[in-house]
Amino acid sequence: MGLSKQQYDQIIRDYEHTRDYNRHLLDERRRKVYEKIPPYRILDESIGGIASKRVRLAIEGDSAALKDLHEEINNITIKKKSLLTDGGFPTDYLDPIYNCPDCMDTGYVNTEDGLKAKCHCFKDREISILYDQSNIREVVSTENFTTLSFDYYQGEDLELFKRAVGKCHDMVDNMDKKPDNIVLYGTVGTGKSFLSGCVANEFIKKGRSVIYFSAMSLFNELARLAFSNDKKEELYDFYHDLYNTELLIIDDLGTENTNTFVSTQLFACLNERQLRKKSTIISTNLNLEELRDRYSDRVLSRLTSNYQICKLSGPDVRMYRKIG
Repeated sequence: MGLSKQQYDQIIRDYEHTRDYNRHLLDERRRKVYEKIPPYRILDESIGGIASKRVRLAIEGDSAALKDLHEEINNITIKKKSLLTDGGFPTDYLDPIYNCPDCMDTGYVNTEDGLKAKCHCFKDREISILYDQSNIREVVSTENFTTLSFDYYQGEDLELFKRAVGKCHDMVDNMDKKPDNIVLYGTVGTGKSFLSGCVANEFIKKGRSVIYFSAMSLFNELARLAFSNDKKEELYDFYHDLYNTELLIIDDLGTENTNTFVSTQLFACLNERQLRKKSTIISTNLNLEELRDRYSDRVLSRLTSNYQICKLSGPDVRMYRKIG
């Protein structure tokens, strides 16, 4: 998601501090080994001289020099590991130390096409910041399938709720196979946001990226970035993560001030996420006719053709819970 420059810089500084700390830790380990096993230090310091000599011979035309260098260094490595174990240290005690071996604590990895991409650990930090900003962690701590109850529903309301719960379970079960999309619509307090939180919790537990926005906050942020001349790069990053997160939740669609900009942005979001095969949940108090009137026929067409439409009805469960 579009981190601010300050947030991005802080993540990069955290990586620098991690690398500095791990280098210091490795230096301390090496000092201990040198003190306890003097022959290890002698072998360590001999490598540079051996390498220089063999490289010089290779330059002078000795075709076997580099092969001999490789064998000699390999023999030294074996001896060093033996000295470590004899001295009571693990064989990897002086290997480089990384919190994340995949990116070696840089935050970036090389892709197959030779480009740099954010490592999974960077994305985890990035998403964590956004979770905190959107309060999704607090939501999923209370709104999950383990706290779900059918006790507040009866008759047709109960059947509708059970169907919606089933569709949410299907979305979780199918996350590795195909993206599912759901529209939860109905009156206030019937469980729409609760079910969104249930699905978000399951995605997070399986290590999947989830971004949650109320419709109002989403479109306000898009407008802030789109209409600022100096926010183009931030807007690009925002779009990138909005379109690519594995689960996007847009809560309370219809509570924002709807205009042409909002309708266009909503359609673009639905369209791009469908093309990229990403899962989306939309909750709204609007019915299908109201969605069409507010956002256009093409938005409704996207929803009805690509989303499971789940109606919820019944009492305001939140009021019952407060009373209980």
